[in-house]
Amino acid sequence: MKNLTLTIAALFILVHFSNAQVGDSFPEMTGTSLTDEEIKVPSATQDKMTLIGIAFSKKAEDDLQTWFQPVWERFIREADPNALIPEMKPDVNVVFIPMFTGLKRGASGSAIRKMQKDVDKKLHSHVIVYSGKMGDYEDLFKMTEKDQPYFYVVNKEGEIIYATSGRSSIKKLNEVEEMVTDY
Repeated sequence: MKNLTLTIAALFILVHFSNAQVGDSFPEMTGTSLTDEEIKVPSATQDKMTLIGIAFSKKAEDDLQTWFQPVWERFIREADPNALIPEMKPDVNVVFIPMFTGLKRGASGSAIRKMQKDVDKKLHSHVIVYSGKMGDYEDLFKMTEKDQPYFYVVNKEGEIIYATSGRSSIKKLNEVEEMVTDY
């Protein structure tokens, strides 16, 4: 009961301070992965829990990249089959979405080519570039700070169950891991 109370309290704090729409459905977004595949999120990822990072400015994209390596280590990297102690990882989808909207839409093609060179190839299938109208996304996600990334955990039904923003931290990664393993 104590763990449940702590979890509920933590969720309340996260919802209150992250300005996210926890409990709402994640809106459908279509983008192109760095492997040149068109992917729709969350419909293409509803087979399991999904971690989604979104950035819609250069500064936010830089901070979104602070999530790449730790998320790779905790959720994507294949466990060593020869390890003495088997490593158990949550089975989740991971998607990072840099958004190119407004005048920046025209630069999305060159940005994709640059990211294909700069981003580690092991992450190419996990980076999806959205190029289109910002539309209601800003309001739906309550993205009040354009200079920081937003990070969501979405369940199999496409519902946002956790949200945070800013650079990666051990605390945030632990919260994400708890959400995907306890859900």
